[in-house]
Amino acid sequence: MSNWQLPEGIDELTGDQAIAFEKARRSLLDLYKSWGYEIVVPPMIEYADTLVLNSKSIEDKTFKFLDPASTRMLGIHSDITAQVARIDSKRANLDEINRYCYINAILQTKADDFYASRSPIQAGVELYGFQGLDADIEVIILMLNSLSLLEISNITISLGNTAIFNALCESANLENNNKALLRDIFRRKSIPDLDNFLNQNEVKESNKFKSLISLDGGEKILDDALDIFKDMPSVIEAVNDLRKLNSFLKGHNIEIMFDLGEVKAYEYHDGIVFAAYSENYSKALAQGGRYDGLSQSFDSSREATGFSFDLKFLIHSQLIESKNKSILNAPNIDDPDFTDLVNDLRAKGHIVRTDLKGNLDVNFDNVNGKWKLKE
Repeated sequence: MSNWQLPEGIDELTGDQAIAFEKARRSLLDLYKSWGYEIVVPPMIEYADTLVLNSKSIEDKTFKFLDPASTRMLGIHSDITAQVARIDSKRANLDEINRYCYINAILQTKADDFYASRSPIQAGVELYGFQGLDADIEVIILMLNSLSLLEISNITISLGNTAIFNALCESANLENNNKALLRDIFRRKSIPDLDNFLNQNEVKESNKFKSLISLDGGEKILDDALDIFKDMPSVIEAVNDLRKLNSFLKGHNIEIMFDLGEVKAYEYHDGIVFAAYSENYSKALAQGGRYDGLSQSFDSSREATGFSFDLKFLIHSQLIESKNKSILNAPNIDDPDFTDLVNDLRAKGHIVRTDLKGNLDVNFDNVNGKWKLKE
């Protein structure tokens, strides 16, 4: 094996991709700051129990090892949302609205459908302390603005509400292990597995589970859902929230679809969820939703919503071109006037590289004692 070979699922950014990443990172953080979001940089390593919480899906993706200093199990963060919940619970008043943003590398034991590698760079925002739809609208619009900044167009938004699945499980009095099995079936959209599960178990509301897994498509399915779940007030409320969200987003030049059986990979989602797609990409570009119960693990009770995406994947897939791609070669001389010229060009966005070895063709001429770019 070559010494330069990286482990499977671990990659890096170099050259134009590294430049494109850094430009995108700066622009995204400036965007989030302009909306009032505070930048946070969570640690790479925490005690494993505060990273994993009660999420089996996060635990399965978290590298864990024993800390010789504390003799406690440590974990390398595989998802930043739980860390932001800890940060907010530690420092916020319950009646305050707090906004956070981040762009951090994470590490996962295995890649999944959303992350293209085991070492993604997770970018995202989290809004804490407001339960109404206005918070969900804000983060969705900010997600769309993020993709626009990355020059990604023709966006389709998929909307769902995990409260529907949760309400059905509660109505059916499912035990936690059966609920976890059903969640996995719904996540994979496996109708044969759902049929097998329902045939092997006596499940109340089985017909509604069968309907829910296939409730995806256009606006009409919202009306279908209201009819199917007319005897379940909590589901009616969840569907009506989607109708309100749909009404707001209609004027934003995006396609809207619905997936009412969406449960998301992480168990902490407990309300409206969403994802952004484009025909030029094979999987979701960004995703997010509600997780009002997450902060309870830190003895707090805070409504929360947010989104995240793998910035590295988007940079790999669509390199953002530099407006000034050519590199200017400058002679290695000590001349104040020439230094001023080079500094001015760099300030305007040009790339100027000093030819230290003196063996390249330079792009500057000295004409009558005055330096200028060659024509």
